[in-house]
Amino acid sequence: MFHAIIFPVLYGLAIFLLGMKVMESALSRWAGPLLTSLLSKATSSPLKGMLFSTFITGILQSSTAVTVITIGLVNAGLLTYARTLGIILGSNIGTCLTTELMGLQLGQLAPPLLLISIAVWGAAVIVNDYTPWKLHQFKHLFEPAQYISLIVAGFALIMFGIRVMQSIGPALDSYGVFGWFIERASQNVLWGVVAGACLTALIHSSAAVIGLAMGLASSGALPVEVGIAIVLGSNVGTCVTAVIAATGSSPSGKFVAWTHVVLNVGGAALFMPFIQQLHNVSAWLSTDLGSQIAHSQTIFNILCSLIALPICYLPIWRRIDRSPS
Repeated sequence: MFHAIIFPVLYGLAIFLLGMKVMESALSRWAGPLLTSLLSKATSSPLKGMLFSTFITGILQSSTAVTVITIGLVNAGLLTYARTLGIILGSNIGTCLTTELMGLQLGQLAPPLLLISIAVWGAAVIVNDYTPWKLHQFKHLFEPAQYISLIVAGFALIMFGIRVMQSIGPALDSYGVFGWFIERASQNVLWGVVAGACLTALIHSSAAVIGLAMGLASSGALPVEVGIAIVLGSNVGTCVTAVIAATGSSPSGKFVAWTHVVLNVGGAALFMPFIQQLHNVSAWLSTDLGSQIAHSQTIFNILCSLIALPICYLPIWRRIDRSPS
């Protein structure tokens, strides 16, 4: 139990938090007018922030990555709390691409990314301190290269930490945790929501949990309605990573994490009575049972974000930014 579950969780959590602090520190030291200007334009309104975040999350195929980076930017003072609201909504939409495609596994890129970034950082430090006269004209590029490589290294550590925590999945399966949840979820839709939330919180991957539900539904072992309930629960479970990332954060960083929690929990609660309607619409889009679950997640996240978007324009959020911490 200790080696298979407890140690990987603690070890992965330590790596995750280390990556957060490395990334935050490098961001705050390196951030210049260019980065600040880009973020300012991309998040000048909640709608722009939502579209920008949808695009970035779709590329990274990880809403967790976008949420963690956002908290890091807020802690580094590069982003105000009000400008993160659209980003949170967009990350929920962008992550649907992961489920629809079940494509890249970002955590697999973490080790080579970490090694490359450390190598680049070391080379930049050495060259910056002992610049040959032939490279002297490029000296102004070496210090930014150090910070950028540290940002990438911090991000790689975060992804690697999540991957380590995800490694407890087979052990949980061997202990019958997955089977226990799925068996009860088949009897009651509410248990499906609980199963989705708990399993996602344990393995830090909503895509993996939804993929499991899609596979079971395709084989006929799981009713689609229960699979959709698992989707709703997985949106709640994915908030755990954001809360972990906010450990030791600034008040604004904690606001971002808990706003993520409120939006996701509120969305799941709002759509729980309409699971059958979600199933009906997704069944109209596809006859494949697994695809119906993926489509229902996309519909759910888009509708939740559009419903919450007008709230992001309320002036109270700007007043929170101006209030003393």
